[in-house]
Amino acid sequence: MKKILIANRGEIALRIIKTCKRMGIETVAIYSEADAELPYVKEATVSYCIGEPPVQKSYLNVEKILEVAIKEKVDGIHPGYGFLSENASFVKQVEEKGITFIGPCSSVISSMGDKVIARQTMLKAGVPVVPGSEAGLTSLEEVCEAAAKIGYPVMLKASAGGGGIGMQKCDDEESLKKAFQTTKGRAKAYFGNDDIFLEKFITNARHIEVQVMGDKSGNLIHLFERDCSIQRRNQKVIEESPSPFITDEIREKLCHTAIKAAKAVKYENAGTIEFVMDEQGEFYFLEMNTRLQVEHPVTEMITGIDLVEWQLLIAMGESLPCLQEEVKSNGHAVEFRLYAEHPENFMPSPGQMEEFSFQEGAGIRVDFGYLANNKVTPFYDPMIAKVIIHSEDRESALLKATEFFQNLTIRGIKHNGPLFDRILRDPNYVAGQYTTSFITNLNK
Repeated sequence: MKKILIANRGEIALRIIKTCKRMGIETVAIYSEADAELPYVKEATVSYCIGEPPVQKSYLNVEKILEVAIKEKVDGIHPGYGFLSENASFVKQVEEKGITFIGPCSSVISSMGDKVIARQTMLKAGVPVVPGSEAGLTSLEEVCEAAAKIGYPVMLKASAGGGGIGMQKCDDEESLKKAFQTTKGRAKAYFGNDDIFLEKFITNARHIEVQVMGDKSGNLIHLFERDCSIQRRNQKVIEESPSPFITDEIREKLCHTAIKAAKAVKYENAGTIEFVMDEQGEFYFLEMNTRLQVEHPVTEMITGIDLVEWQLLIAMGESLPCLQEEVKSNGHAVEFRLYAEHPENFMPSPGQMEEFSFQEGAGIRVDFGYLANNKVTPFYDPMIAKVIIHSEDRESALLKATEFFQNLTIRGIKHNGPLFDRILRDPNYVAGQYTTSFITNLNK
């Protein structure tokens, strides 16, 4: 590949550009009118404004994106994450244009991108799955009937997309009825499909995921696990590897199961198998994200592998650069998602970021989407940067992270840096004793 288009924005677009520059690959960036001054727009080889701020008029405007791709004669399209990254229809159109999609093929995305189909596929493959509805639900009556069979609490989820945006926990029928229209509306707005389904909500759970990579020759390996249990509103805010909770025995079993799941769909390129784990260490398949994850730098820091580079090499038809036994986990890495939001109620805090200064040094990586004087608008996810800390062990990594947030300066907007400072001082978090309800309990 000599030139690719990045169908995304912000920090992930800038992160992809950096690897492409190192590999000698030209990049085409797209941006909305609201993002014209962001760093990634200036760092790309060439950039195109593709529309007004609303995502339907810009980052989800397939016709416009493909028009730019053809005009620039790109060899490939990298979707980043979110937006069109798991949209099988988009991928099919890319393929039909003779452009390489940097990710799995459209048929695999169809089978894994729809969470209901993914559950059915995993059941057939013998992968343990969270109890739930085995078909997409369209009416409130169907949802209530399914919840009664599964038993409360349940998680109401969008069939076509992952992440906290498309899901809500419901403790009883009343809360389920309230969540029904909201979840369908979000599913339609963010993923273009308002089908929903239900899963049993596992209390005191851990959210553990495994990074997998596969090439076009059928080779598949894992790059260990990430613990993503620190969440707010069902969305991850801190991820780390190795998980402080699981044993080597569970880790081996977990990673083996992840490979089994990926093989079931003959997976290629970067993907993540997500599991929920109960207090006894039993784990269940949640979903497969057929794309790069927000938290991929955690894996990069412990393995020394550039996952975007691997994505590009695989898309070009090359074999995986190494064998499973050659992948080593070194030290400990933690990622903090820095949001423009109120640290207490998590409401977005858009505005002009007057100052953004932070500590730099060995083992500190900041993947930013905004810089000082950039404006954080209300149109998109309010994440302004990801802070990734790496050290020889968890204790020293957390100490380094504490120092980082003590020296962080952001003016002009509210941000969740103070929340991270609280978490890093919490004895349960420091001891690795936390579940997905940690932040909820912290704020009580």
